[in-house]
Amino acid sequence: MASRFWGQGDSESDEESDYGDEIEDGEADEPTAQTAENKYLRGTASDSDESDDQKRVVRSAKDKRFEEMSATVDQMKNAMKINDWVSLQESFDKMNKQLEKVMRVMESEKVPTLYIKALVMLEDFLNQALANKEAKKKMSSSNAKALNAMKQKLKKNNKQYEEQINIYREHPESEEEPEADEESEEEEESDLEFEEDPSKIVISDEEEGVNDQSEKDGGWEKMMSKKDKLMDKQFAKDPSEITWDIVNKKFKEIVAARGRRGTGRFEQVEQLTFLTKVAKTPAQKLEILFSVVSAQFDVNPGLSGHMPIHVWKNCVQNMLVILDILVHYPNIVVDDTVEPDENETQKGADHNGPIQIWGNLVAFLERMDIEFFKSLQCIDPHAREYIERLQDEPMFLVLAQNVQEYLERVGDLKAAAKVALRRVELIYYKPQEVYDAMRKLAEQTEDGGNGEDPKVEESRGSSAFVNTPELVPRKPTFPENSRTMMDALVSLIYKSGDERTKARAMLCDIYHHALLDEFATSRDLLLMSHLQDNIQHMDISSQILFNRAMAQLGLCAFRVGLITEAHGCLSELYSGGRVKELLAQGFSQSRYYEKTPEQERLERRRQMPYHMHINLELLESVHLSCAMLLEVPSMAANVLDDKRKVISKTFRRLLDVSERQTFTGPPENVRDHVMAATRALRKGDFQKAFDVIESLDAWKLLRNRDGVLGMLKAKIKEEALRTYLFSYTSSYDSLGLDQLTKMFDLSAAETKVIVSKMMINDELQASWDQPTQCIVFHDLEHTRLQALAFQLTEKLSILAESNERAIEAKIGGGGLDLPQRRRDGQDFANLAASGVKWHENSSFTHGRQGSGRSGYGGGGRPQVLGQAFGTSSSKGASNLRAGGGYSGGSRYQDAPTRMVTLNKGARA
Repeated sequence: MASRFWGQGDSESDEESDYGDEIEDGEADEPTAQTAENKYLRGTASDSDESDDQKRVVRSAKDKRFEEMSATVDQMKNAMKINDWVSLQESFDKMNKQLEKVMRVMESEKVPTLYIKALVMLEDFLNQALANKEAKKKMSSSNAKALNAMKQKLKKNNKQYEEQINIYREHPESEEEPEADEESEEEEESDLEFEEDPSKIVISDEEEGVNDQSEKDGGWEKMMSKKDKLMDKQFAKDPSEITWDIVNKKFKEIVAARGRRGTGRFEQVEQLTFLTKVAKTPAQKLEILFSVVSAQFDVNPGLSGHMPIHVWKNCVQNMLVILDILVHYPNIVVDDTVEPDENETQKGADHNGPIQIWGNLVAFLERMDIEFFKSLQCIDPHAREYIERLQDEPMFLVLAQNVQEYLERVGDLKAAAKVALRRVELIYYKPQEVYDAMRKLAEQTEDGGNGEDPKVEESRGSSAFVNTPELVPRKPTFPENSRTMMDALVSLIYKSGDERTKARAMLCDIYHHALLDEFATSRDLLLMSHLQDNIQHMDISSQILFNRAMAQLGLCAFRVGLITEAHGCLSELYSGGRVKELLAQGFSQSRYYEKTPEQERLERRRQMPYHMHINLELLESVHLSCAMLLEVPSMAANVLDDKRKVISKTFRRLLDVSERQTFTGPPENVRDHVMAATRALRKGDFQKAFDVIESLDAWKLLRNRDGVLGMLKAKIKEEALRTYLFSYTSSYDSLGLDQLTKMFDLSAAETKVIVSKMMINDELQASWDQPTQCIVFHDLEHTRLQALAFQLTEKLSILAESNERAIEAKIGGGGLDLPQRRRDGQDFANLAASGVKWHENSSFTHGRQGSGRSGYGGGGRPQVLGQAFGTSSSKGASNLRAGGGYSGGSRYQDAPTRMVTLNKGARA
């Protein structure tokens, strides 16, 4: 072993020394000396000698990366032969990592044909595997799991290269050959580039001086695409030789190629961007910039995806340059209704008259807002990319602010109102804390330099022929208070906007006031605007906004302690069990109605981004808590006929399900907690009811958590006292005030106020005995005839008021000042169920409610999104008219609302 080891070491060291000294005699003597020693070592020595004699090959980094990728593709082919999806998944991930290295080495945006070929091969194999269901059943669990994961990964990955894949499928053979040709062409062109650039430097030295030479030298480091090189060759001449006609001819050629098969979208954007640098007049540069923005919108032609983020940012910068030109040259007029003359852009900066340019700043801005919205829909909200994308919001706000100021300056207030609405829709849902964070972010990004990208673009290629200074600000200006900004924007919209713009601004204003706990202002705005009467005729996105405003209004009413109003706002949202769909925060499945793929796609496009969501757990907690506080005393007051007064059908249904359960376990979700609190409250145990409600995690989302929970505890004590008096009145002849205060932990004044209100509203047949501070109960039972007379009187009063309302609707409304009648009788829904259907064919039902029932869907089908949105308007808004206390008007709806309830009950 020792002789073999040392013999091998001697041969290697001798070979190295011989190679280093380049002595041929040593190489000849050494192997002969060791041939007798070991035949194995002799073989290795001869091999090493042969390898040393051969020419050493140095491969480039580009070739190495391509070989690694081709080796990975071979591994994928071998895995396909044995149907090994686990290995295929690993190889696919490995190939994607290698693609980044290949693209970095190649310094080009084009994806290698080898990668596209592998994607096509993998996609075909995946389709075959999915089609063969028998083989899929026989797969192991790990292999089947890898197949499903591969299906999702490949579908998501191939969306990025859909165009290249389609081209390859059409011409599979022709796409393979240009790979090698392109490499040789790139090498030749790189040589040409180094040969041509010195001449350019000489020209620049003669014209611009020695200082520009360093810029040109720096330009060598950046590789240019073939199309850019062709453009440089065409325009690499004296600026005096480049005329308006040359630029205009090239511009027409590029625009004519837009949309044609085989036209690269990114390449077209780059070509048009290059033309902006050689434009001869400001009008020509502006016209080309409008085409650049349009071409950037074409980068993402599909409705499901969104514009790439870097393209969106470049688009913002292009729009700011457009505004710079428009501010610098006020005689240039942008209009999309007039077709300008072909030679209009030939007029230079010294032209005195107006210059007409085709374009629409508002349409471009709205499209950019839509693309920003879609990007937030598509990005995973739990990833860091979502936060980074949200940080681009001030960039859009500064653009919208500049566009609005320009439109106001030129006198187009209607268009300025549309831009103001876009700004409002980015502000209205933000609490003051989030608004302050956004304002600080905008101040911090001032030093970050949003304007760096255009400077880099200007430095590449030829220098700009039309230099425009940065005139519009690149940083948004935010008032310290979000309410100040909202007031300024909505006042402009109310003065100059169209009907839809005004309606959406009003809903955003209502939402924002509710967010700031200004319930009275929000309620007044809603009732004065009469949006609840016409919302079913508006588009679905506006109906979604209406439902969001009603939900936020309900939360606001709850925070300020208005339980009845909060329940009135939220009850319609929960009546159909499709809250997610109504608020556009998710999808709901129905057993009776199956949606078509087109309807699912439309709903997916309408979904709200995650940061705009209203927390559904908090919303459900508020709704069920309010329903509990209203329903429990009502059920105690009507023990013999508890179906008579149903305030919340949703709550009653949940309570029935809970009571039918054989075993009741500890509460797990919001519904279980509220049902457990309801059982405790019906027994008068207010402390246990409050403890169960307080244990809900949703209350942590409230700003003033302690204050809201204190209000909720006071309301639970109050309703517990009312429930106790309703339930056990028959067991007492009299009841002392001090005993009630001890039982429910209330002060004597609070207890006396609550009991007195019950007496005034005829809910409690009793009176106060002042000397003894006791409640004396009276046994007062109506005869059968008296009860029927009361029912008949109530029905007649309702009939008279409904007829008056119908007449008011016919004559146009507002002509009659009708008093609001309180009622203590039965509810209209049960009235309809008992057979009173006299008003179904009345003009009021068909005139005001018929269209709201039909919505956007058919008449006989279950409610679709538009129908459900329409139903939440009248009842929720009219409940806001209710007053305080325990009068009939405060507990139940007024006459117009009961009309809606009766109509629904009759149709059900």
